[in-house]
Amino acid sequence: MKPLVSIIMGSTSDLPIMEKACKWLDENEIPFEVNALSAHRTPDAVEAFAKGAQERGIKVIIAAAGMAAALPGVIAAQTSLPVIGVPIKGMLDGLDALLSIVQMPPGIPVATMGVNGALNAAILAAQIIALSDSTVAEKVAAHKAGLSKKIEKANEELAALEGYKFKV
Repeated sequence: MKPLVSIIMGSTSDLPIMEKACKWLDENEIPFEVNALSAHRTPDAVEAFAKGAQERGIKVIIAAAGMAAALPGVIAAQTSLPVIGVPIKGMLDGLDALLSIVQMPPGIPVATMGVNGALNAAILAAQIIALSDSTVAEKVAAHKAGLSKKIEKANEELAALEGYKFKV
C-alpha cells in the first residue's frame, strides 16, 4: 500500500491535533503517511521530501505548523502538489500561524484551514483525490450524507426538549 496523503508536522507536539486527520483518513481507508519535518531545523529534509513526494505517489500534502508556520509554504514552493496548511494554536491562539500560512506570495498557494483544523484538512485532501478516484469520491459522499443525518437527529432531540414554559 502506498500513501496518497502525506501529513507533515513541524514537531511531534502537533500530533494530538493532527491525529484527527489520521483518524479520519484511516476510517475512510485512504492510505497516508505521517512525518515530522521542520522548515527551520531540517530544511534539507523538507526540500528532499517536497521534491520527491509526487514521484512517490503522494497526491496531497497536509502540512501543520505553529508560530512562524513556515513549513506549508516552504513545501508548496518546492512541489506542484496541492498543499493544505493547518495552523496550530500556539503563542497567539494560533493567529500567528494562521497569518503565516494564509499570506503566501503569488504563485505559491497553500489551502489554509482554520486553527487546529486537521479534520477539515483530511476531508479536503480526500475531496481533491476524489476528483480522479471514484472509490474515494463515494467515501466523501457518504461522509457528507452522514453530516446531515447528525443534524436531523439533533433536531429530533431538540424537539423533544422539555422544561421550558415558552418553548414552542
